[in-house]
Amino acid sequence: MKELGSRNPSYGLEKIGFKDTGTVHYNFTEVDLYEQALGRGEAVKTAHGALRALTGQHTGRSPKDKFVVRDENTADQIWWDNNKELSPAHFEALRQDMLAHAAGKDLFVQDLIGGADSDYALPTRVVTELAWHSLFIRNLLIRPAREALDSFLPKLTIIDLPTFKADPVRHGARTETMIACDLTNGLILIAGTYYAGEMKKSVFTALNYLLPARNVMPMHCSANVGPAGDAAVFFGLSGTGKTTLSADPNRTLIGDDEHGWGENGIFNFEGGCYAKTIRLSAEAEPEIYATTQRFGTVLENVVLDANGVPDFDDGSLTENTRCAYPLHFIPNASETGRAGHPKTIIMLTADAFGVMPPIARLTPDQAMYHFLSGYTAKVAGTERGVTEPEATFSTCFGAPFMPRHPAEYGNLLKKLIAEHGVTCWLVNTGWTGGAYGEGRRMPIKATRALLSAALDGSLNGALFRRDDNFGFEVPVSVPNVDTKILDPRSTWSDGAAYDKQARKLVEMFVANFAKFEDHVEGGVREAAPGFRVAAE
Repeated sequence: MKELGSRNPSYGLEKIGFKDTGTVHYNFTEVDLYEQALGRGEAVKTAHGALRALTGQHTGRSPKDKFVVRDENTADQIWWDNNKELSPAHFEALRQDMLAHAAGKDLFVQDLIGGADSDYALPTRVVTELAWHSLFIRNLLIRPAREALDSFLPKLTIIDLPTFKADPVRHGARTETMIACDLTNGLILIAGTYYAGEMKKSVFTALNYLLPARNVMPMHCSANVGPAGDAAVFFGLSGTGKTTLSADPNRTLIGDDEHGWGENGIFNFEGGCYAKTIRLSAEAEPEIYATTQRFGTVLENVVLDANGVPDFDDGSLTENTRCAYPLHFIPNASETGRAGHPKTIIMLTADAFGVMPPIARLTPDQAMYHFLSGYTAKVAGTERGVTEPEATFSTCFGAPFMPRHPAEYGNLLKKLIAEHGVTCWLVNTGWTGGAYGEGRRMPIKATRALLSAALDGSLNGALFRRDDNFGFEVPVSVPNVDTKILDPRSTWSDGAAYDKQARKLVEMFVANFAKFEDHVEGGVREAAPGFRVAAE
């Protein structure tokens, strides 16, 4: 086994069962990985110097092909309603077959860190058969100092072999694609997919399993901090504005996707960003756009023209085009990836029903209710036959990555909110004046004005009304914001139609939350939409 690059001589791949591989490239830097990826025909270089790779049939994650090993440690810890179980025997068969598949292949190894707080950091070794995958994960996780690599001891190992195809019978798989997580032994196997995001979310899954036991809240959120040290976190599903709204030139970016909240404050799990690029423009998002023109950035499934120039408006390969870059490519990014305890929590939703106000203040019970609900909406026309908005509920704003029961995360979040006196807001970046197709998208100028007032604390001094449908508090007037937009019903031309749509959405919330009612306290149950209306 020939080994190249900086490595840990006491913990080579033979320690985890690899035998007779080709050359093993340890901790190669960007220049070397470019050379390998281009020379092996894995990717091409764009006109501006970024690396563009295609992922074939898998242009997104495969959540239905993700499994967790059920053993004596995980049996009572995992939320099995949300996680597919895998037997230890099936996992071991998959491991042995993947190791055999690697025989004779060149491999790439990156020794990285998940978690900027050293008290809770997860040393992670990622083994890939593709050079561009190695560059991707090097961009996304935290890169240790070179001198630290010789003593690096991984607590999590990820093996990603996209050319290996799982066997449903032999390996307990659903298809030829498989993401198998042995959380007890810290080993994750990825097979049959070239989509690099599976590696990133595998680390997140492991941290979501490990950290709650240490009273650390793992969060699918972006985060930033103001000049006075006033940190804020932004929960939200895809398309709600999590990345865009946390990118504020007046605040320092902690991270755009995954964070922890423990006794020392909040900290980024990652050392990079994985931003959507569909319809990306220099005018709307200049900082993210600039990263796509830099050496070291990986563009995923982005269409290039004949001159190698990216066409970010072309979604012919997928709407889920992405760029992966290290955090320091963003000018106002934090150098430490850490901040104190948050002063403000923002929960983002893109309500395509046009029912929710642009901002609402939440009590701790309401915050837990909406955190467990994780609501946003798909718009009509995104799928064939869909003619009206479709509600999406993803608990904790990230159900596919949550191994434990949502109530465990919800109770921990509620406890932290109470301990640190955090103000919580629900922000609707969706539609106003009607549902999708009739109304219009919430003006970004109004959203930013409301967020600024929430973050600087001035919004707390506004006059509030209690929403008839959801029970939360909505400001009556805010400087530089059209007063009418703060009352969603008044923006509809037909008030009765609004009421009908609102009742429909309330019923969806209540039906979705039924599965959590036995796991939360009475105050959280009473925070349900329609509760106060029903009591009148």
